[in-house]
Amino acid sequence: MKAVAYIRVSTDSQATEGVSLDAQQAKIAAYCKLNDIDLDAVYVDAGISGKRADNRPELQKALDHVCRCGGVLIVYSLSRLARSTKDTLAISERLDKAKADLVSLSEKIDTTTAAGKMVFRMMAVLAEFERDQISERVTMAMDHKRNKLERISGRIPYGYTLDADGTTLVAVTDEQNVLTVISELRTEGKSLRVIAGELNRRGIKAKNGADWKHSTVQSIITRLAAA
Repeated sequence: MKAVAYIRVSTDSQATEGVSLDAQQAKIAAYCKLNDIDLDAVYVDAGISGKRADNRPELQKALDHVCRCGGVLIVYSLSRLARSTKDTLAISERLDKAKADLVSLSEKIDTTTAAGKMVFRMMAVLAEFERDQISERVTMAMDHKRNKLERISGRIPYGYTLDADGTTLVAVTDEQNVLTVISELRTEGKSLRVIAGELNRRGIKAKNGADWKHSTVQSIITRLAAA
């Protein structure tokens, strides 16, 4: 089996974590020797942050190399590979598609084994759970603001204007009456295009002063349903 090593260090981490470029390379070399693995190439990103994977040229070369040969990418730790779970999982998916593997010495992760693959699958589940939780919290926060009639975006919704405090939404009577008309027409089973046409026929303008479109009506109906 061929191996490709990737090592990285930023100025801060070299001083505080004690994992210099030489130390990382030595540990990877020792691992390869112990496991009879042919170390084909070593790629080094020196003094580059691991915050993003796409701005590290040597990492991209390492990934290209290991995906071509279907070998194993070896890193000292996952923190050297990527700082975010998203990047780590994206890299693992790319390796998996190329039938290449990943070994991280510090975490003892080895996707050439069933246990290693299980760890990565667990990471994927936890990452998805984290994303769902964030989405849920954002939704709850927006609902809370909406219920308190507070601004939740840069666009002021139809039916309201912005108070002098820059946060509170104040109902506009004429526009609120239009919202009632839209709700009634929809309840009668009218389509979005028919509703838009009826509003235009009555000479009612949308928030930006333009004619009504079915997409504009749809966004309002969706917002009213969520209220």
